Amino acid sequence: MADDFKQAVDDGAKASKAATDRAANAAKGAADTMRETTEKARDAFSEKVVDPARRAGEAMTETGGKIAEGGATIGKTMIDQAEQNAREAFAAMREAASAKDLTQVMKIQGDYLREQSQRSMSQAREISELIMKFGKDAVAPLRGDGPK
Repeated sequence: MADDFKQAVDDGAKASKAATDRAANAAKGAADTMRETTEKARDAFSEKVVDPARRAGEAMTETGGKIAEGGATIGKTMIDQAEQNAREAFAAMREAASAKDLTQVMKIQGDYLREQSQRSMSQAREISELIMKFGKDAVAPLRGDGPK
């Protein structure tokens, strides 16, 4: 009977060990599955949320730089145009001051006004073209058209 009891205890211990091993393997498998699922979720989050947000931030930064660059260029162009207009106005005033009679003054003024009108239209066209170009350049990174 002692042998039977010993055998029963050994059999119970073996069964308990086998059950513990199966439970440990199941827990290890569950932990491995959770780890893999977590890694996949992290990769998917990075791919679907973090990376697009990073790219959007980079595009906004690039767009801001292009807007500042465009504004500076447009401002410089407008200053150059104002300088040209002032030179032309002073040249016309000098010419009018040296005119011999009122008819000559009227002709000088008429010529100046005609040329200034053409110059103003040309300058407005130039500024409009710059604004359109810089507008397109500024939104290109936001649309994904810009250089990467």
